[in-house]
Amino acid sequence: MTDSQDITAAEPSRTEATTAGPRQVLQVGETRYTLLGTAHVSAQSAAEVRELIRSGDFDAVAIELCPSRHHSLVEPDALADQDLFQVFRQGKAGMVAASLALGAFQQRLAEQSGIEPGAEMRAALEESEAAGLPLLLVDRDVGITLKRIYTNVPWWQRMGLITGLLSSVVSRQEVSPAEIERLKEGDVLESTFSEFAEQSEALYTPLIRERDRYMALRLAEENPGRYRNVLVVIGAGHLKGLGEHLAAPLPQAPGVEREALEHTPPRSRIWKLLPWLITALVLTGFAIGFSRDTGLGLQLVGEWFLINGVLSALGSAIALGHPVTIAATFVAAPLTSLNPTIGAGFVAAGVELAMRKPKVRDFSALRHDVASVKGWWRNQVSRTLLVFMLATIGSAAGTWVAGLRIAGALFGSGS
Repeated sequence: MTDSQDITAAEPSRTEATTAGPRQVLQVGETRYTLLGTAHVSAQSAAEVRELIRSGDFDAVAIELCPSRHHSLVEPDALADQDLFQVFRQGKAGMVAASLALGAFQQRLAEQSGIEPGAEMRAALEESEAAGLPLLLVDRDVGITLKRIYTNVPWWQRMGLITGLLSSVVSRQEVSPAEIERLKEGDVLESTFSEFAEQSEALYTPLIRERDRYMALRLAEENPGRYRNVLVVIGAGHLKGLGEHLAAPLPQAPGVEREALEHTPPRSRIWKLLPWLITALVLTGFAIGFSRDTGLGLQLVGEWFLINGVLSALGSAIALGHPVTIAATFVAAPLTSLNPTIGAGFVAAGVELAMRKPKVRDFSALRHDVASVKGWWRNQVSRTLLVFMLATIGSAAGTWVAGLRIAGALFGSGS
């Protein structure tokens, strides 16, 4: 932790009730921050944002967005500009799928309420541009937050988070009043995980507490005496935490702590070594089998190829992959499972892209299609993501099932 700036002081905060959301005003050094707590599904909040910016009282506007979410808001079809093959190659397929799933929840909410979540952020974008005011993006990147959530919670809770995310975004049921109430204090990401966060300190810390601190540090970085009056548009759930951080002395070098909050812990060495260990054990099993009996060795190799290939190909088939994709997955999975540097899902997705290249209409309809379960299979972009994920899951299952079969056969033959 760096030393605090002696010259930075904060007046006691005062909270003002407004028609749309709470407001907190703090004087930090030479800068006056007006923290506006907004509701993410409120037309009234959007109107208040417009009114405040049009008042001419502010020389900068800060919003609870990161550059990637800002880009998604400005360019909703930004995925069309990405090379899907590179998405798979760089291991970003899961992140893209999660973003689409969150977007599906947002689309369903908009259809039900008639209000696009984040309307107040869009209002801030439009009005700050119209007024020629600097726009400060102060939230942490959503991808980093998701990664820190995933690594911070115990491994046995991760599957519950994943299934909870999927079930909440693909359901065609109406959004419950409780979910809408949660969205009044947090964004789609927070609403999706809020039920878990209330019961898990490990989840609450990266989702809420760290972001409160992060936004305070970003404001300190962006405003070393540069602006005198800054409007900060945030979800009402962040108002108290951000206000407390701004009211306390901040470090002289906020970038150091901010970078620490952007760090994503590397995978445990055990998880890195596990695929190589499995490969070594399987190959050792083959060698032991052939040393005992050629027929046994051939049986073990055959079962490995059949089980791994069938389960991974089944994943591609469930995703309605092209017949050539299914066949390629069947052949590739047993081989890629013995090569930790490449996965069956990567091969399956690559073949699927080669056989069925997504069209412009697929990218244009993507946001709407993923709002329904059928749409994930109908749209070629999302279906390719499904091919990748389900082929990967099938190959992983095949590795464990076939591995246990090999162990059982060797144990039985030695008895």
